[in-house]
Amino acid sequence: MEPYQIIKQPLITEKGMRLNEEGSTVVFRVDARANKLQIKHAVEVLFHVKVLKVNTLNVEGKKRRIRYREGKRPDWKKAYVTLRDGDSITFFEGV
Repeated sequence: MEPYQIIKQPLITEKGMRLNEEGSTVVFRVDARANKLQIKHAVEVLFHVKVLKVNTLNVEGKKRRIRYREGKRPDWKKAYVTLRDGDSITFFEGV
């Protein structure tokens, strides 16, 4: 798969921003079929950084109900990417 197909979007949450500031860890929403080696390669190619470690977890979609019908949001995969000391990925520059 292409790197742009593997990395869907960065997850900008309070926990993700805290991890980015403290330990140079970045959180991404990734393709559910991608493995850790593919995620590592995609981040290194797209952002020109050195990746030390990748932790992944599958997030189950929430169940939702609209009036009388029940539904479910799709399942997705989250990746915690730890970068080498000195490397960083900034999403909001100058804010």
